[in-house]
Amino acid sequence: MGLYGVLSYLIAQRITEIGIRIALGAQRSQVLRLVLFDGLRPVFLGLLIGLAGGAVAGTLIRSILFGTSPYDPVVFAAMIGSLLLTAVAACAIPAIRALKIDPMQALRTE
Repeated sequence: MGLYGVLSYLIAQRITEIGIRIALGAQRSQVLRLVLFDGLRPVFLGLLIGLAGGAVAGTLIRSILFGTSPYDPVVFAAMIGSLLLTAVAACAIPAIRALKIDPMQALRTE
């Protein structure tokens, strides 16, 4: 919900910019890519930091884990997959809303 809220706010602040891009001839796919990459960039950074933190934490709690490895690839893959799926879903809704911006209406709001 936090990522969705931040992206919705950012898209609302950039309506004029997106409207200008569309009015100047930007394809809808380019606008979609712009919004998705802007939203997924912090997710990938957080994912890298989280993986490093998980590796360190796994080393620290190795002695209290019974019958399982702290570096279980299934757990890490499930975590990465669920995070990316959630992030793409949170980015897709504001991106689709950005595609529906009417350039003339966006330019008139300024």
